Amino acid sequence: METSTLIRPNNNNNIKSKNKKQTSPLLTFLFLFTLILLFFYFKYFISPSLLPISPKKSLPILPLPIQCNPINRLQGKFLWYAPHSGFSNQLGEFKNAILMAKILNRTVIVPPVLDHHAVVLGSCPKFRVMEASELRLSVWNHSIQLLRDCRYVSMADIVDLSPLVSDSTVRFVDFRAFVSTWCGINLDVICSKDQNIPSPLSESLWQCGSLLSGYYGSFSGCLSALEEDCRTTVWTYQKDGEDGALDSFQPDDQLKKKKKISFIRRRKDVYKTLGPGSAAESATVLAFGSLFTAPYKGSESHIDIHEAPNDSIIQTLIEKIEFLPFVPEIINAGKKFALQTIKGPFLCAQLRLLDGQFKNHHKATFLSLKQKIESLKQTGQKQIHIFVMTDLPMANWTGNYLGSLAESDVKLFVIREDDDLVQETAKDVMVAGHGLEVGSVSQISAGIKKRRHPQSLTDFLLYIEEVVCSCASLGFVGTAGSTIAESIELMRKHDICSG
Repeated sequence: METSTLIRPNNNNNIKSKNKKQTSPLLTFLFLFTLILLFFYFKYFISPSLLPISPKKSLPILPLPIQCNPINRLQGKFLWYAPHSGFSNQLGEFKNAILMAKILNRTVIVPPVLDHHAVVLGSCPKFRVMEASELRLSVWNHSIQLLRDCRYVSMADIVDLSPLVSDSTVRFVDFRAFVSTWCGINLDVICSKDQNIPSPLSESLWQCGSLLSGYYGSFSGCLSALEEDCRTTVWTYQKDGEDGALDSFQPDDQLKKKKKISFIRRRKDVYKTLGPGSAAESATVLAFGSLFTAPYKGSESHIDIHEAPNDSIIQTLIEKIEFLPFVPEIINAGKKFALQTIKGPFLCAQLRLLDGQFKNHHKATFLSLKQKIESLKQTGQKQIHIFVMTDLPMANWTGNYLGSLAESDVKLFVIREDDDLVQETAKDVMVAGHGLEVGSVSQISAGIKKRRHPQSLTDFLLYIEEVVCSCASLGFVGTAGSTIAESIELMRKHDICSG
């Protein structure tokens, strides 16, 4: 074979003669024809908005974007960020966005509810997270995909913001309305069974998304695209002597050596860093990356603002946003199931068994439920009604505790995604269109119509289940470490089922 030709010294001429091949004209023609065909295919048939945008490649030098021209610049100052992971995490980030926007006197751009784990941050404790610009690009692309699939649901469609809006506590604008105005794009035409977006619209989406995401960096007075994340920054507010100080949690020597990282986490006052007098303050849009935070080793992963004793307005807001209820359509659906289907006292079991860290902890999760049932039986409860909220399909209950429970004397209740209650609630929420009613830019001026038929009902099932669990009068058993369980506990604390 040609690949096994032995190369000997001082035989160069012989080697050349052996390796020299006659190229077929037909093969050359086919190769060139294929290249030309691929060129025209990508140029005319592939939408730029569908191609992955990578901030790693060299960036072209651009003229000042039209959005940044003082003549065309949008009035007001806005805050955008990149939500990610599951709904509970996204809701936590939304609360932090509200808080940051109030401190910095900005309008929150309300994002859509992203598909579960469609965008993933990574691990803050391991100092392995997606760069802020990449995260924003991922959120932009997924948001546009939701619009294309006619599945767009705003966070304000799900969470009731009316108490915050009515007293002008915080200013909001829907992402669709903001993008339509800032980018000059009619987003309503994107929702279509025809997946081919017209080329001019596709190009406009790509350019505007790249700009808003910080793909080209920041533009003075127009866009401040922050790169701070949980590896470098813990945001604080009015904590004397802490601005610029080292945070108590730092990567240990073993992690530095293993991952070859050199990050240093500093605590930064968000008002001093991004407020009046800062370079970011003059920007029309201030773009954060992730705003997710969680307690970790005596500190917070990214945001440590739990109180503001020297600012009564911010302190009041912190207390208000601790609990943001679902919109009335969702709460009423959960109450209806509890009152008309379960009809009596019941226990709720939230069992997260398949996702992530919970996958290998079935026994511990089931043990808590078993102990609760035993304690109820000892109180003389005749027949125990249990509402089960789990990610484990019923077809897989056989052979575990749920299967044996279904065959026992307890009565189990579940809600399925295809139940009429879920479908009707989803339609009611979309008809209400709460998301497009918040903010100074209306759906009419933005050219956006209310969509009445969301194609995905999985998230609506989750919302209704959480409300049902909050109504469980015999108690609640949640999965340890689950943010869903924490959300339900908060709802139970605020007694949303009363009245």
